[in-house]
Amino acid sequence: MDIKEIREYLPHRYPFLLVDRVVELELGKRITALKNVSVNEPFFTGHFPELPIMPGVLIIEALAQAAGILGFKTVDKKPADGSIYLFVGADKMRFKRPVVPGDQLHLHAEILAEKRGIWKFSCRAEVDGQLAASGEILCADRKL
Repeated sequence: MDIKEIREYLPHRYPFLLVDRVVELELGKRITALKNVSVNEPFFTGHFPELPIMPGVLIIEALAQAAGILGFKTVDKKPADGSIYLFVGADKMRFKRPVVPGDQLHLHAEILAEKRGIWKFSCRAEVDGQLAASGEILCADRKL
């Protein structure tokens, strides 16, 4: 999926759209997406000016956005249909390496369970094959 199609499945826009491309998608199972980290990201102005590091909460958000795409595509819905995936929780999150300008973040999400519109995903973010972050993310499918 390119950015044009991603924008059909995520309601986010600049500066909060954190998925640039989907490179693998297996409906009902898993997704791999990319986030290209640029020094021009607005959060680097303050986090941290002399040592720019992508905030962990934004790595979690990028993983949640990738998971949301997987959920939307799996049930064949879009925000235009009156549905939205809301990030409702994160468990067992761990950060193993900083993500810095120039990195390409590989976002992996796999469906663990779905019950009454609550989705649980196993997620990990990698840079150059190295684990940057991992954990479980919960998203809720809700009507707009």
